[in-house]
Amino acid sequence: MEQPKGVDWTVIILTCQYKDSVQVFQRELEVRQKREQIPAGTLLLAVEDPEKRVGSGGATLNALLVAAEHLSARAGFTVVTSDVLHSAWILILHMGRDFPFDDCGRAFTCLPVENPEAPVEALVCNLDCLLDIMTYRLGPGSPPGVWVCSTDMLLSVPANPGISWDSFRGARVIALPGSPAYAQNHGVYLTDPQVSGVVFFSVETAERLLATHVSPPLDACTYLGLDSGARPVQLSLFFDILHCMAENVTREDFLVGRPPELGQGDADVAGYLQSARAQLWRELRDQPLTMAYVSSGSYSYMTSSASEFLLSLTLPGAPGAQIVHSQVEEQQLLAAGSSVVSCLLEGPVQLGPGSVLQHCHLQGPIHIGAGCLVTGLDTAHSKALHGRELRDLVLQGHHTRLHGSPGHAFTLVGRLDSWERQGAGTYLNVPWSEFFKRTGVRAWDLWDPETLPAEYCLPSARLFPVLHPSRELGPQDLLWMLDHQEDGGEALRAWRASWRLSWEQLQPCLDRAATLASRRDLFFRQALHKARHVLEARQDLSLRPLIWAAVREGCPGPLLATLDQVAAGAGDPGVAARALACVADVLGCMAEGRGGLRSGPAANPEWMRPFSYLECGDLAAGVEALAQERDKWLSRPALLVRAARHYEGAGQILIRQAVMSAQHFVSTEQVELPGPGQWVVAECPARVDFSGGWSDTPPLAYELGGAVLGLAVRVDGRRPIGARARRIPEPELWLAVGPRQDEMTVKIVCRCLADLRDYCQPHAPGALLKAAFICAGIVHVHSELQLSEQLLRTFGGGFELHTWSELPHGSGLGTSSILAGTALAALQRAAGRVVGTEALIHAVLHLEQVLTTGGGWQDQVGGLMPGIKVGRSRAQLPLKVEVEEVTVPEGFVQKLNDHLLLVYTGKTRLARNLLQDVLRSWYARLPAVVQNAHSLVRQTEECAEGFRQGSLPLLGQCLTSYWEQKKLMAPGCEPLTVRRMMDVLAPHVHGQSLAGAGGGGFLYLLTKEPQQKEALEAVLAKTEGLGNYSIHLVEVDTQGLSLKLLGTEASTCCPFP
Repeated sequence: MEQPKGVDWTVIILTCQYKDSVQVFQRELEVRQKREQIPAGTLLLAVEDPEKRVGSGGATLNALLVAAEHLSARAGFTVVTSDVLHSAWILILHMGRDFPFDDCGRAFTCLPVENPEAPVEALVCNLDCLLDIMTYRLGPGSPPGVWVCSTDMLLSVPANPGISWDSFRGARVIALPGSPAYAQNHGVYLTDPQVSGVVFFSVETAERLLATHVSPPLDACTYLGLDSGARPVQLSLFFDILHCMAENVTREDFLVGRPPELGQGDADVAGYLQSARAQLWRELRDQPLTMAYVSSGSYSYMTSSASEFLLSLTLPGAPGAQIVHSQVEEQQLLAAGSSVVSCLLEGPVQLGPGSVLQHCHLQGPIHIGAGCLVTGLDTAHSKALHGRELRDLVLQGHHTRLHGSPGHAFTLVGRLDSWERQGAGTYLNVPWSEFFKRTGVRAWDLWDPETLPAEYCLPSARLFPVLHPSRELGPQDLLWMLDHQEDGGEALRAWRASWRLSWEQLQPCLDRAATLASRRDLFFRQALHKARHVLEARQDLSLRPLIWAAVREGCPGPLLATLDQVAAGAGDPGVAARALACVADVLGCMAEGRGGLRSGPAANPEWMRPFSYLECGDLAAGVEALAQERDKWLSRPALLVRAARHYEGAGQILIRQAVMSAQHFVSTEQVELPGPGQWVVAECPARVDFSGGWSDTPPLAYELGGAVLGLAVRVDGRRPIGARARRIPEPELWLAVGPRQDEMTVKIVCRCLADLRDYCQPHAPGALLKAAFICAGIVHVHSELQLSEQLLRTFGGGFELHTWSELPHGSGLGTSSILAGTALAALQRAAGRVVGTEALIHAVLHLEQVLTTGGGWQDQVGGLMPGIKVGRSRAQLPLKVEVEEVTVPEGFVQKLNDHLLLVYTGKTRLARNLLQDVLRSWYARLPAVVQNAHSLVRQTEECAEGFRQGSLPLLGQCLTSYWEQKKLMAPGCEPLTVRRMMDVLAPHVHGQSLAGAGGGGFLYLLTKEPQQKEALEAVLAKTEGLGNYSIHLVEVDTQGLSLKLLGTEASTCCPFP
């Protein structure tokens, strides 16, 4: 589904409270821009809050100043000017406060969400969801201005929230259903339980707000003021900036108020804040404040309650576990209502209901019971979990940087523990007193001696070791606290010997860059497992988003190595070919749209060594040689594209070998050898495909299984395709290609094996005929015997072979494959052998692989077999085609003949490039292509039923649907002139489609009225710009391939010189 048009942001700003995090989060924004989540032209800025406690209002003013400053510089100004806001859409995202359950804050908390339509595979964070909501749901339709959005909430907004922007001015809050208790403390609280974390400022209001940055005390909210020595001021977006714009608020009440988070401070602070509020009142009071209520949306604040957090990440009523971007060996051990995000779980890892695993690589046996959150653990930490069951616990691994040195620390808390400073405190779900009794820990271990028992709280307790004097830390340095001590106090002594920090003290020491890098590394580790599994299990999942992820984030090397391993170790040529196609995709993505078209030649001499290994069946050596050659072609886009073409060429070799398995069903019967000079003539109708085309094309034919309904047809009463062959006394091969009249025929004489060497180059003169001699077993091109010696020994002389087609090149009526069938049939009979029609179908498959044109089996089935039939191949090798005749009501064939017409469009199709594009899309398992391929097969059976019923309207619907399926399979197969022609003809037909792959050639019509040739000629004659078209009669052929022997005198072919 195409993404609706969203806001083309001018600037996106992410505010954060730690200076060390600015570059980290700047990179995260840039990564999302590379993933195409953010428009390419958007200016991205991660901005540090001027002060840790500057407040949401101060952070907004500072971010607005930074945005205006950058836009002013970009526009060529030397000072900040608010004029740059007039044509700008600015989005400010606030990171907010520290979050107990994610080191990178609520914005980067990963959600159990997977977007199968995303062009680049990635973890979905809360930030990603909010960006999507702001860009595609709330933002569209708004005028230029400034959007401000908190990232401490989980939002749900309908696709069309119904917000009107007519005559808008001032500021607007976006309200959603929420709890009054939360609203009173965190957002805008109006008459009903409605909360908001999203605000929009018009350009006029944003200019007014920006103007305050030059006047004290509001200048202290910005980095400019603080750099000038101004005293910091804490300002709330909702309770200060927006409050002064609200109705029914008096100046006196506003000046004496204060935000809930400020608490009761001294008089000096209150006076300073009152001065700031007075300035806001002067600037913003005349700006209107309105609300847009999205009743069908939802708002959930990400609190510090572990229970609420776990609830937001799990689906309690779900029938199974949520497994997102994770590889789990024993999925049956994950309880319903649990969640696993970005994990590798090896061996028996049991997860209880309501529990969440994130960013972990664990090796079982591990038992994590109900109500747990476990994050940031690696295989080295798994042993600490063996032999114990966790329940109602939050265990996290943290990357730290202490005095410049990287480290690892762990925190362990209870699900029910409170992070508040007031009230009765608990740790590990029990009161402090019980914890002290169980572990031997004392209050003085955790707090300063002057701390009163009433002030004992979790955030300030020095519980968590960050450095041990003699060894690395692990989860065991905290897990001992869960049990009564039976080790003589050794664990307690080790804990006391460690340097410990409280959760509050730990926050500035967290290495967020290392954390995100570790998550990215684990994501790609599990992704490599996924890629291997998808390929080896032959799953219809697309790896294209994963390939783009590896390329965009600069780590394609490990993916290429994994694909090499899969290809080299594959016992199935289909698996190996798909792996090589994925390598080609990686190389194509690395070229980033530069370097030329993906389709092109693949016969550079440098690649012939690896190709030769593949041709000989040495897959492992071939893949290794391909990788060695690939390393020489990575330096620039043009080389990458050419390397990609050669990998696709390598895949074609494997496809060819798979299709060659069809030889298993080719057999011949010896008959009397015709006399020298006696002609054997084979003639065939053309074919029209009514449904299922493309499903017969390798590898779809043997990976998906194909089904095509086709008709053998005469065009203008004639069978337009044929071949004739005879033995000649000269030990040579005489080849003639062209119409039956000799003056237009191209003649070729092969006197030695060297003359046949180009049999595998489709565009070489007579290549199909040369391949026919080889596939018929008349000539062995790699034999040590000379051509003349081979011919004299077996046949006492040579052969003459003449093929013709009365259809234009690229007709779409199956000419080349049917021609190959007639050539093989005539040659085999001239050589004293008879081949059955079904065997001939498989022989043509073999010939087209030898010729290297590829292609499927529907053309030869359609033309060699008579009447109306369905050809089918199963999803297996060897590739076998089975044909079923479709029985129609009496008289329906004549009725069909009266309503069926062919229109030659005058456009020559280029099926070769279409074929390459389709194979590329299939190997990439693009979801739309996979779904369409299944639909093609399914509709073939529906179309067959239409013929059995004798229903022209139903067949017309099938044709119309079939053409849509073809266009989806091969975008670009409908030229503009053809579309114009089809539009003109539409009122007169039940249905219509271009024949074959499309792109040109013949258009076939099922007319509403019988015998409409002259009428439709008149209709088309009135339409300009259709080019050199022509309309032809068509009728179902009930004979199929005909083979007859003529006397020597019956030939009209002049002797070769």
